[in-house]
Amino acid sequence: MANFNKVILIGRLTRDPETRTFSNGGKVAKFGFAVSNRKKNSQTGQWEDEPMFIDCEAFNRGETGTLANTIETYCKKGSLICIEGKLHLDQWDDKTTGQKRSKHKIVVDSMQLLERRGEDGQGGGVPRAATAGAPAKAAAGAGDYDEAPAAGGGGDEIPF
Repeated sequence: MANFNKVILIGRLTRDPETRTFSNGGKVAKFGFAVSNRKKNSQTGQWEDEPMFIDCEAFNRGETGTLANTIETYCKKGSLICIEGKLHLDQWDDKTTGQKRSKHKIVVDSMQLLERRGEDGQGGGVPRAATAGAPAKAAAGAGDYDEAPAAGGGGDEIPF
């Protein structure tokens, strides 16, 4: 039987990332993530968003890994991102009750920022995508495909 463990989600951070550095130089960024499921209310017939909250971890992997650094630098509570990763089951014993507890989380392999940086004077380019094994590349305005061409531009300009 084949196994395949891959998750791709688009949502928003529910809290600022918390980072921790390991003695070997590695780093982890932990953050909360929210996505919505749309469902139809059987009583009203209206579509409603049902939020789902997920804990996530992103690591700097290998010598060139910068994923945790990128998330720490560019993401904050409310940031809209796309994450790709694996489901992982955490299990532990509750210290107060002694009961076994568990929860699913996502170990992030790559992420992509889906909105531009705010007009709060921070300026600079924003990395559009980052992976666990490769450094993030800052995208200049010319490389963004999500912008419409300027109105009234010359007919010989390519919109991308």
